[in-house]
Amino acid sequence: MTTTTPASPATKKSKRSGRKRASEPERFALLGVWAVLFLVFALLQPDTFPTSANISNMLGSQAVLLVLALGLIVPLRAGDYDLSVASTLNLSAVVVAVLNVNEGWNIWTAVIAAIVASMFVGVVNGFVITRFDIDPFIVTLGIGTVVQGIIYWISNSVTITGVDRQLSDTMLTQPFLSIPLDFYYALALCLVVWYVFDHTAFGQRLLFAGQSRDVARLNGVNVSGLRWTSMIISGGVAGVAGVIYAGTTASADPTSGQAFMLPAFAACFLGSTVLKIGRFNPWGTLIAVYFLVTGITGLQLMGAQQYVQQLFYGGALVIAVILSKLVKSRGERRRRADVRPDVAA
Repeated sequence: MTTTTPASPATKKSKRSGRKRASEPERFALLGVWAVLFLVFALLQPDTFPTSANISNMLGSQAVLLVLALGLIVPLRAGDYDLSVASTLNLSAVVVAVLNVNEGWNIWTAVIAAIVASMFVGVVNGFVITRFDIDPFIVTLGIGTVVQGIIYWISNSVTITGVDRQLSDTMLTQPFLSIPLDFYYALALCLVVWYVFDHTAFGQRLLFAGQSRDVARLNGVNVSGLRWTSMIISGGVAGVAGVIYAGTTASADPTSGQAFMLPAFAACFLGSTVLKIGRFNPWGTLIAVYFLVTGITGLQLMGAQQYVQQLFYGGALVIAVILSKLVKSRGERRRRADVRPDVAA
């Protein structure tokens, strides 16, 4: 007579995890494509592309975009869009310039005021979205337009130059390992977002609410509070991005911030297809940002026209959204397939 020992829950979990790891090699696909892209441009432009100066420039020049995208993935993780982030970034930069240059404020007081103003945009976004249960796509688009109007009003629609050099010195001078300091600020923020997302109850609730608001609500999660908070965080981080932008340019242009909107969304969605498939995550966002800048920089060094940048960002966003949808659908099918045998057992 033979006996069969039932598999323990831990064994079942281990088997399921093993299947998941083996079935998701695509989570490293973008890293492989990035490496190939870098190698191709290094071979095509050996004198200019793989140089330390070019690599340092690529890392430092995208710090503003990376910070903005890291703020944007917070509401995205909760299932919301924030289309006002580019205007909020611009508002922050302009507030710093207006208060410091036109009004004579101390630079650090102006920086605090700019971040507070940016967080207020998030407060308004979150209030309208949760209080009146309106689609965040519409609300943030409208609020972003209002913010852009305020920017024109307080700046008189002109570029303000002459921001205190203390801010630029903090962002650019005394680079570490030949890389501007703003890159390390963005990297530190990436680490903070990773910790909050993966190691705090707040991060897990954000994910829960983003996957199914009704189920999260039925389990006692304060979904409205989470969505409102995520909007405030998004606004505040966009404000930090604006401060860095003002520091790197020592000026504030009332329109230039809008150029970050499309790249930020492209980086977020492309980042959700790497490392953690179907989830907005900070390290995936970082990889996506530098994948995009690698492609654009390589093409520009080969003599491509300026419009190639728009084509690259726009194409990347469309492809990333399609990939995100496909991997999410496949993930749902896998989860159902994993649940069925357990239920049958």
